[in-house]
Amino acid sequence: MHSKSYNKLKPSHQPFRIHGMARRLLLSVAIAAATLLTPPGAAGYPWPLCGQAGGFPADSNYKASLSLLAATMPKNTSMSPGLFATAQAGAAPEKVWALALCRGDASASYCFSCIDQAFQDLISSCDYKDATIYFDSCVLTYSNIHFRAADDAKYSPTYSIRNLANATADSAGFQRLVAALVNATAGSAAFNSSARLYASGQADFDKELPHVYSWAQCTPDMSPDRCWRCLVRLMRELPTYFTDGIGARVLGIRCSLRYETQPFFNGTATVRLSATSARAPAPAALPNVGAVGKGIKFRVPIMVPIILLPILSAISLIACFFLWRKLRPPTEAEQPYPSYSAEVEDVESVDSIMIDILTLQTATDDFAESNKLGEGGFGAVYKGTLPDGEQIAVKRMSKSSTQGLEELRNELALVAKLKHKNLVSLIGVCLEQQERLLVYEFLPNRSLDLILFAKDSAKREQLDWAKRHKIIEGIARGLQYLHEDSQLKVVHRDLKASNILLDMNSVPKISDFGLAKIFGRDQTQGVTNRVVGTHGYMAPEYMMRGNYSVKSDAFSFGVMVLEIVTGRKNNDDSSGKSEDLLTTVWEHSTTSTVLEVVDPCMNGSFLEKEVLRCVQIGLLCVQENPVDRPTMSTVVTMLGGETFTLPAPSKPPFCSRKNGTCAD
Repeated sequence: MHSKSYNKLKPSHQPFRIHGMARRLLLSVAIAAATLLTPPGAAGYPWPLCGQAGGFPADSNYKASLSLLAATMPKNTSMSPGLFATAQAGAAPEKVWALALCRGDASASYCFSCIDQAFQDLISSCDYKDATIYFDSCVLTYSNIHFRAADDAKYSPTYSIRNLANATADSAGFQRLVAALVNATAGSAAFNSSARLYASGQADFDKELPHVYSWAQCTPDMSPDRCWRCLVRLMRELPTYFTDGIGARVLGIRCSLRYETQPFFNGTATVRLSATSARAPAPAALPNVGAVGKGIKFRVPIMVPIILLPILSAISLIACFFLWRKLRPPTEAEQPYPSYSAEVEDVESVDSIMIDILTLQTATDDFAESNKLGEGGFGAVYKGTLPDGEQIAVKRMSKSSTQGLEELRNELALVAKLKHKNLVSLIGVCLEQQERLLVYEFLPNRSLDLILFAKDSAKREQLDWAKRHKIIEGIARGLQYLHEDSQLKVVHRDLKASNILLDMNSVPKISDFGLAKIFGRDQTQGVTNRVVGTHGYMAPEYMMRGNYSVKSDAFSFGVMVLEIVTGRKNNDDSSGKSEDLLTTVWEHSTTSTVLEVVDPCMNGSFLEKEVLRCVQIGLLCVQENPVDRPTMSTVVTMLGGETFTLPAPSKPPFCSRKNGTCAD
């Protein structure tokens, strides 16, 4: 194959997307042929892709950081089991992030020389702060902005080239064979390969083109599922760009594909197909449907099988894979991926919020203890700072926690679809290296309970009545959205003060949807044999019989209202009181002495009418009979105006903390 036999196609303008900001890349490429592992400096190479992040002078700190990476990454990459490395150098705003990958069939010595040459050529040919370079058997990329979302073909630039020569004797059969071979090779790279996520393929064809060879590879830090999705996106480009071409490749930072009619990789192919195993009878000839693009004619007999075969093969492969995983007991290392992959796919926006593990390790100082914000049954939460200065909270699911796995399913299925100012915002998800990480907006005031129940009275005094009333209203509006106004009807099931986060303006945001349940629009309640939640906030019908509904959330809300007014925890053994908070407040309400239980830390600076109204609303919400409790839309109306006459509440149930029983 000679360089003149190849032609570049329009590159896929898929920019690095960092925090939702698109950055267009100016692609300048040199085209060349490739046979086997040609020397890095062979004629026609390299293929540099220079970005738009601005230039840097030769004596800059950025250039010095690049030189430091150039001195260390070739060795680190070649010594890695996956022939892969990521690194960073320098300090913001001159910090550099880099990624290097060698083809899976390369030797360590070849990998070293290829990455070393890549640094030299890229630094000399691109004076931009972000750039990528492709050799036949290695790729190098660096940027002044961390590759937060550059985890697959959708978020990294791809470069497509094809051989100008076409299959002529049986072009339709050839394309069917190519589709089957590439699909099988991609599946092997994702699910059946070693740590390198690499596979090569070979198929027999006919006398004109005796053999077809293929290659697929992902960066080894990707999970098998994500590698497969990345390669599927590249395979979708093949029918568009490479009809009839006897050779083509789609190169990306995170994954790449290639097929040729001449051998181009070292060693024996890991995937072998016979001509009969991938070819079907050619469909009846149909007239051309016209030219598309720059003179390439797309014919229906060719396009239909090319499009359908990868899709059908992908469905079959995935179905067989998950059936196999389901039938055999999963190991602990395998647990994160197949166990919730279906739930991940149900969330339309998950791909757009994927964050790589290196970003989160860097942001949290590798999950340092000093950055831990708290810990629960699901795992720990860490504070982090992204390269652009954005602060985040990272929920790290415990690898041994079944509760954490179930929470992850719900969080992905719910939080990514629910948007409201009184719900915490999900920023990203990471499912790499056996980690299960959810990334949220960081709220500086943290959770309500840390202030409301603080031993330091000065801290509690920060919550004056205006802020407390604002928090009560915000929680009510968030619940109204969940119960009535969102596209889903959601019962939270674990509402409590520690799951109410406060932003810098004390705006409340409901968090932690791990135990939430989705209701059908006509559904009013559900029943479970596994009662989970926090004692003191659980409605009696849920705690005793497992019945939950929007009214059980209303009960939890009522408890929080009374806690916010009094500054006391419900059923707090440390208080030394025999009665729970609900009974205490109700008895004071019957004797018109409610003000005696109002939090003294407010120093009497509150509106008496508002306090009494909130107490009455709280007592209405904690009534024993769920039918008597108001809906959250009614609660919002009650909070918003004095013209709404409130009914008299009945006595709340007394729930024993010790034995988990409730009584009138």
